[in-house]
Amino acid sequence: RFAVAGVSRDATQAANAIFRKLRASGYEVVPVNPTAKEAEGAACYPDVRSIPGAVDGVVIVTHPDVAPDVARHARERGVGHVWFHRAFGQGSVSDQAVSQCRAAGMNCIVGGCPLMYCDPVDVAHRCMRWWLGRSGRLP
Repeated sequence: RFAVAGVSRDATQAANAIFRKLRASGYEVVPVNPTAKEAEGAACYPDVRSIPGAVDGVVIVTHPDVAPDVARHARERGVGHVWFHRAFGQGSVSDQAVSQCRAAGMNCIVGGCPLMYCDPVDVAHRCMRWWLGRSGRLP
């Protein structure tokens, strides 16, 4: 069961694409956005702490300034896995958030996108995976 932080009312956002693909791949996925009650047809929660039931992993697709709070909430919930999304540039990666997750013994994936691995992988994400692998930056 995954939470995707950063899902928006704007369906064109990267977090929404990740949410939809994980759900289509058979995962139970929960959207997180502090200002939305609903996103992608699902009840949306203001933060990871508010999600009822277990959460196995969190995909952070927010501004990097928000990532430390999302990571802290995940740690407080006992979530063991966090993926910091980054296509290009800084993405959602925050050095502070990554450090706090690692210090807590959480498994962190830093950079890239889950869509590089959810079959069927589209051409753009196959290319991204190839490029990151070639450049030694594949998470």
